[in-house]
Amino acid sequence: MQLAELTLSLVDIPSESRNERALAEHVGRMMEPLGLVERLRTDDCLLYTTDRDSSRPLVVLAGHLDTVPAQDNLPGRLEGGSVIGLGAADMKGGLGVMIQLAYWIARERPARGVDLAFLFFAREELPVAESPLPELFEREPSLTAADLAIVLEPTANTIQAGCLGNLNATLRFHGESAHSARPWTGTNAIGVAARRIDALSDLEREEVVVGGLSFYEVLSITQISGGVADNVVPDLVECRLNYRFAPNRSTSSARERARELVGADADLEITSVSPGATVAAGNELVGRLSGMGDFPIEPKQAWTPVAQFTGVGIPSINFGPGDPVYAHRKDERVDVSALSQTFDALKAFVAAAPA
Repeated sequence: MQLAELTLSLVDIPSESRNERALAEHVGRMMEPLGLVERLRTDDCLLYTTDRDSSRPLVVLAGHLDTVPAQDNLPGRLEGGSVIGLGAADMKGGLGVMIQLAYWIARERPARGVDLAFLFFAREELPVAESPLPELFEREPSLTAADLAIVLEPTANTIQAGCLGNLNATLRFHGESAHSARPWTGTNAIGVAARRIDALSDLEREEVVVGGLSFYEVLSITQISGGVADNVVPDLVECRLNYRFAPNRSTSSARERARELVGADADLEITSVSPGATVAAGNELVGRLSGMGDFPIEPKQAWTPVAQFTGVGIPSINFGPGDPVYAHRKDERVDVSALSQTFDALKAFVAAAPA
């Protein structure tokens, strides 16, 4: 099957988060006859490896099965040199490249400079607490000895090393309720919130250089709620905050910095913190992959599962055909030429003799 048609067939199988089973079963059926070693096959994770040779590095190719909710963008279609439809960029194009690479290995039996693991997993688009990867690493501890993980997230065929950490919190502003006809008898929490939010909105991004790459720490107000009724001055306003922090900052440091930014007297409840990913730009295998197409190495100004791989000691990068500009959009797409570029680069990488 051609790579574009393969990607389109994956797009056309709905797999919104928590409903990935049909796609997992389909991918399992495609991988089953290829002669790979099936290490794990559940509704949450599919793991296959090539025959292992201890003299070769082990590289994990990883991709998530799930998508965000549909936006009237199913079924997909081929149009103007692109596969268009839900998940095309994030990241069924990457899944298609993985499967096509497995077929190439099964058909051509090329001499390989690396061993490969093919990992397909669920629930990446949900909070990290729902990720199946921690359980996978416990069940398959040998996987943590891998020399590199390549997560085929959309990067427009750049190599993105490291990733930001991600902190979520609730910030509460308090006042004193009153009748709206006599507001001076209370304190309007909306006014309290407005003054503090204005200051938080003016915070500048902070550049942090890690491994020669520039990451930007940013604090954003993402949601706001408050009020009781049209005739009540409210005593409480709540905001949701999102803080993205550099990969060299620990989770405890991120907590402290978030509290510094909002003010020591603020009522801040931190609800989740996910660490960033170590920058692997100096890794020899990363350099080898970069040389297969003169791919630039950039920072990942977001959080991705590379953080979970580096958390168990696996150097990791993002490298995939999708353009992040199109991720999660109604007109989501991936260029057929980008699919071919990723596939050709990984073929050359797999076949290259060790340095």
